[in-house]
Amino acid sequence: QVRPVMVMLLSRAMMQMNSHLETSAPQLNHTLKSQRRLAEITEMIHTASLFHDDVIDDADTRRGQPAAHRAFGNKMAILAGDYLLARASIYLARLRNVDVVECMSTTIEHLVRGEVLQIKDSRTGVADMEGYLRKNFYKTASLMANSCKSAALLNHATPEVVDAAYRYGKHVGVAFQLIDDALDFEGSAASLGKPALADLNAGLSTAPVLFAAESHGDVLIPAMARKFKEAGDIDLALKCIQEADGVRRTKELAAVHAEMAMEAVVGALEPSPFRDSLVHLASRVVDRSR
Repeated sequence: QVRPVMVMLLSRAMMQMNSHLETSAPQLNHTLKSQRRLAEITEMIHTASLFHDDVIDDADTRRGQPAAHRAFGNKMAILAGDYLLARASIYLARLRNVDVVECMSTTIEHLVRGEVLQIKDSRTGVADMEGYLRKNFYKTASLMANSCKSAALLNHATPEVVDAAYRYGKHVGVAFQLIDDALDFEGSAASLGKPALADLNAGLSTAPVLFAAESHGDVLIPAMARKFKEAGDIDLALKCIQEADGVRRTKELAAVHAEMAMEAVVGALEPSPFRDSLVHLASRVVDRSR
């Protein structure tokens, strides 16, 4: 679970930086408990978004198992997501930190905004790289960025460290989604936990397609505009992606964002095993195969 791990590693790395300060044991314990609760809130918001996304996308599977709405129906899946968001909001309020409440509430707004952008793209026009990255920030990177920022705020970190934490989460989030989109063209249903080529079959133009459109736009853009619905469109897209090295270029862009995430924490946090683990986590996000 990459999101709660990021929160806890950042928390411990910042506590290591403040170890020279005279802080009472009860205060340290309170900070650690608050950070652990923040990690739980982050995962609750993420899980709620998955319940809702699967209903909207009419997905059949999630992580190799039947999606919640397939097992229990749309109403129960939506209510389960709403319940998780409600509980997350209660736990968030109990942190008694207005800045953190505002920060984490923004992620819920961004999740909705990202889904609206995806629905809009699926109905009108052809996506471009700028719009695609903006949508990915709202749907994936914002939760990571603002969770990391909230961890820094709970730790009463300096503005420089707060900004570095935000940038770390943002760039890891962007890299995470780029690799997800690349794996959609490389993995199998068993390794991905969902059908391969799910994005193409849903009519979505992700980074590999957009890179291919730069050199094969004359044939690929019409297929993108009709959401790959005609016979042969998906085979055409795969051919263009292979010729344009779309998957490789997507992974290279992900590696750039992972490097930016590493630079953010290395430049702002003192050396520690926890900082090293944050660097390793950013690297693992790019190197994963599922």
